[in-house]
Amino acid sequence: MSDLVSELRGAEAVAFLSSLAALSWLERNPADLVVVDYMMPPPDGLAFIKAFRKDPVCKSVPIIMVTSSDLREVRYMALQLGVTDFLTKPVDPVEFIARTGNALESYRAHKILANQSVWLAGEVARATAALVENEREALLFLARSAEHRDPETGNHLARMSSYSRLISVALGLPPEQTMMIESASPLHDVGKVAIPDSILRKPGKLTPEEWSVMQGHAQHGGAILSGSKSPLLQLACEIALTHHEKFDGSGYPRGLQGMDIPLAGRIVAVADVFDALTTVRPYKPAWSFEEACSYLSDNQGTHFDSACVEAFMSASDEIKVVFCAHVDNFIN
Repeated sequence: MSDLVSELRGAEAVAFLSSLAALSWLERNPADLVVVDYMMPPPDGLAFIKAFRKDPVCKSVPIIMVTSSDLREVRYMALQLGVTDFLTKPVDPVEFIARTGNALESYRAHKILANQSVWLAGEVARATAALVENEREALLFLARSAEHRDPETGNHLARMSSYSRLISVALGLPPEQTMMIESASPLHDVGKVAIPDSILRKPGKLTPEEWSVMQGHAQHGGAILSGSKSPLLQLACEIALTHHEKFDGSGYPRGLQGMDIPLAGRIVAVADVFDALTTVRPYKPAWSFEEACSYLSDNQGTHFDSACVEAFMSASDEIKVVFCAHVDNFIN
């Protein structure tokens, strides 16, 4: 049969007298077609096919089995094991060339389609990644527009998103969810664009009336970000609305309590308050890293979700690196 293979375009035969030798060779070398006789020293043809098909890479390689016409049960078993086609003894040269040629052409076409599918999947993944990156960039620019009116610095956005990511990782969230929270968290205060400068930039303590107006930034942020089909913008809307809710129900704007507060809002609440405490503001000095950590611990279960605080504490080494890398270089 090796001589007949030479008549097939672009084909080269590798023949073996031992089925074990053939299996050993196939473990190290790819094949486009396997022709096997049922009647072989152990392992016989069926055992050979079973061993060959165990390798996931070999699942689609065509196998043609040579058998006698009266071995119907053997053929049934071979089909169950993954044989592609049969040749009957004595092998007819014309039939051999036709069946092996068809099997080779079919498998080669399959490989071309598989390679094209891999290439297309890669192109789709690259295009999707570019779209996601563009969306993240647009959200960051939108967040910065709010920061320009706020006495806080641009470093606040960098710290906030990093703290939120580290808490998410410590909570064991999937990478995709963690990335989305990191990307959406900078928009937590986008609603401040609707707050008058006289209140937003006031250096002293706000009056009750002014504080009520300031609290409206959560709802303004939700309104600005609502209605989008983008999962990232939907998450940003959720964060803007809920990052000032408190675990005991005393927060705003809706007084949500416990697990009714979305997880992203609970995560960002911890990140936002920690950054606010450790940052110089017109109305207060910056707290130390340790003082702010103590505040989070003292207020878990009331202001904050205990699980989020514990996650923050477990990531405190990484959080301190972010804290030190983005220190605001000014004193009011």
